[in-house]
Amino acid sequence: MILLVRHGEADGTQLDAEGWWGPARDFAPLSARGVQQAKEAGRRLRDCGAERIIASPMTRALQTAALIAAETHLPLTAVDVDLREWLPDNTLTWRSTQALAAIDDCARHNGTWPPGETRTWEPHGSVRRRALDALRRHPAPLIAVCHSVVIEAFTGSPNIAHCAIHPFTLPDTHPTDEVFLPR
Repeated sequence: MILLVRHGEADGTQLDAEGWWGPARDFAPLSARGVQQAKEAGRRLRDCGAERIIASPMTRALQTAALIAAETHLPLTAVDVDLREWLPDNTLTWRSTQALAAIDDCARHNGTWPPGETRTWEPHGSVRRRALDALRRHPAPLIAVCHSVVIEAFTGSPNIAHCAIHPFTLPDTHPTDEVFLPR
């Protein structure tokens, strides 16, 4: 049994004020509302049967995982880079407007590059492949705190709510998609 949990709402106020961009946006902590979302998720997960928590390395996911660990008394046993956020631009130099345009383009094409074309954003097949690799490295039953696009890549459901909990079963087959890496 694996429970995928999206991180709580982040607060980018300080990062906006200081002009942070690109992957530095991943330093944003949870907002006050995000803290409450994470604590509530932890209360809902108290008797879920998980034995451990793993998390994405992004601040919002780590903080969510720590708050869930405090509520459930489960150990946070691993931070796995392959549970990271989706890359809107493999050069790691995006600004917010560029990231939003990439999100729109990705959604318009259902997370897949059009046939014969390439994009700078990470296709869902890459997200799915690397996240499956991460989940297979850690024995279940577990809670995996990650990002909406990771859950969307598995479920096909868009608009994943903050701290939503999604049961997940590892597939028997392994995808053959290439993992999209920064260049």
